Amino acid sequence: MFALAAGLAPTGPLLAAALFCAGAADSVTDVAQNVHGLRLQRSYGRFIINSLHAVWSSGAVLGGLFGAGAIYLGIPRAVQLTASGVAFSAICLVGYRFLLPGPDHDAPPAQHELTAVRSGRRTYLVLAALVAIAIAGAVIEDAGSSWATLYLRDSLSAPAAIAAFGFVAVVGFQFIGRLLGDRMVDRWGQRAVARAGGLTIAVGMGIALAFPTVPGTIAGFAAAGFGSATLVPAAMHAADELPGLRPGTGLTVLTWLMRVGFLGSPILVGAIADAASLRIGLLTVPVAGLATVLLARVLSARSRSARS
Repeated sequence: MFALAAGLAPTGPLLAAALFCAGAADSVTDVAQNVHGLRLQRSYGRFIINSLHAVWSSGAVLGGLFGAGAIYLGIPRAVQLTASGVAFSAICLVGYRFLLPGPDHDAPPAQHELTAVRSGRRTYLVLAALVAIAIAGAVIEDAGSSWATLYLRDSLSAPAAIAAFGFVAVVGFQFIGRLLGDRMVDRWGQRAVARAGGLTIAVGMGIALAFPTVPGTIAGFAAAGFGSATLVPAAMHAADELPGLRPGTGLTVLTWLMRVGFLGSPILVGAIADAASLRIGLLTVPVAGLATVLLARVLSARSRSARS
């Protein structure tokens, strides 16, 4: 509905309002999808959440390709968004038939003890650390979607066709990392994988920014995408299992606050770029990687287990 409204919006403010409502609706849907995905993961008895998020990464690529194709073919915005809204709504309705029946609150054992284990200061500190890890993942995704092409084109003088590979590198290698992520987490545990990912982000983008070249920068963005692949899924899984919180509360809080990262990251990078340069602004990416290394201690060190 909001996609249709955005397509038919005659003015910029109405378009912004429609997109705002679409984003608000997406935040609710996002929580529901992840709650159901984590329920499915518990029934499997092993990690699958990273693979589910890999589908999101592929959707981001497809969405970008659809938009670019519509622009190239001169398809009006109203036609594109209306057709997309109808098509994707139909896909969702078909998929709805295959969801697990009943409520999603078949909580893990830690949450069954809600009356015995009350949420305390430590629970909220752990939740804050998990939110920070998720925001670090959001910062890296935003660097790819908002700044990679601009940095390669304007700062490194890459041709437009080559500059687009910055975004492709982030999302593409994030997709690969998520496809491999469940096996890595099953083998080494969420904590070790997140720390390795944080180091990959920090080293890869750090070298790319220290020695700026077009190939090196694209490789740096690829490293950032691969390193960030499991961060958001791991934070969501851990938040959903926090003891002392009602089922779904930790995941809901994390998902909504993570969007602060999506909103604040471009503002922060843009402000630094205005004051110094975009190259300096993109230092937020290796900083996010280092922060992940430090914060990953709140994640589980266990391997071969997706259950509490």
